[in-house]
Amino acid sequence: MSQWLFDLGNTRLKAAPLRADGTVGEVVALDHRRDGLEAAVAAMLPGRFDVAHVASVAGEALRVELLQVLSRHCQRIAIARTPRRWKGLKIGYPDPSHLGVDRFLAMLAVVGPGAGPALVCGIGTALTIDLVDGQGVHRGGRIAPSPTLMREAMHERVPHLPGSGGVYQEFADDTPDALASGCEGAAVALIERSLLLAPGVADTRPRLYLHGGGAESLLRHLPDARLAPSLVLDGLARWAAA
Repeated sequence: MSQWLFDLGNTRLKAAPLRADGTVGEVVALDHRRDGLEAAVAAMLPGRFDVAHVASVAGEALRVELLQVLSRHCQRIAIARTPRRWKGLKIGYPDPSHLGVDRFLAMLAVVGPGAGPALVCGIGTALTIDLVDGQGVHRGGRIAPSPTLMREAMHERVPHLPGSGGVYQEFADDTPDALASGCEGAAVALIERSLLLAPGVADTRPRLYLHGGGAESLLRHLPDARLAPSLVLDGLARWAAA
C-alpha cells in the first residue's frame, strides 16, 4: 500500500512518502503561494496512490483545496487533529483543539521512553515554542512572528524598509543588516529565554529542537540545538502508524 504524508502551512506544502518501516522518505517542499496547490501536488506525486495523511494549519479554503486535489490522486485521506493524549504525549492546553496540529505532531516526534524533556521550536510563518517534560507532558509554549514575518510586516507598514536581505551582525552599520539582525535576534532571544527558564518547569535543561523553513538560519546562533527540519512529518508518520 502506497502512503504519503502532507504538511500544509501558510507558505509551503511539504510532502514525503511513508516508508514501509514507518519512517519518512525524501521530503519535497514547494511554495504554494507561487506555484498553486494543483501544480505543487502534481510536481510531488505519482499519478495514483492509496492513502494521504494530512496535517494542515492553513486557512479553511486552502485546506479544502488541498483535499480536493488529493482526492483526484488517492483512495483515502486521513486528517490529523490535536487530541488530549496520544502515545505518551499529554497536551497541556485545557482545550487541545486550540493547539495547532503542527505543534502537536512536532512534539509527538520527540517524546518516548527515556527521551527526557524537549523544547520544540518551529520557525515558519510563525515562531512557535513548546516545552515537553520528561514524562511527555506538554507544559505550554509561546507564539510570535518569525523573522521572515517580522520583515514582511515591517515592509508592508513602512515600504522603504526592505522586506528581505541583509546579513546578521551584532551591531549593524546599515539598514538591511540592522533589520536582519533585529528580527533574527528577537527570535533567538525568545528561544534562549525559554531555554533558560525551562528547567524551573521541566526540572532539567531540555534538548532544543529547531524545525521549519527558517530553522537553519537560526542554528548558528544556537549551537546546542538539533536541526530537525521535517519534525512535523516525522510526527505525522508516528500518528499514521497508529
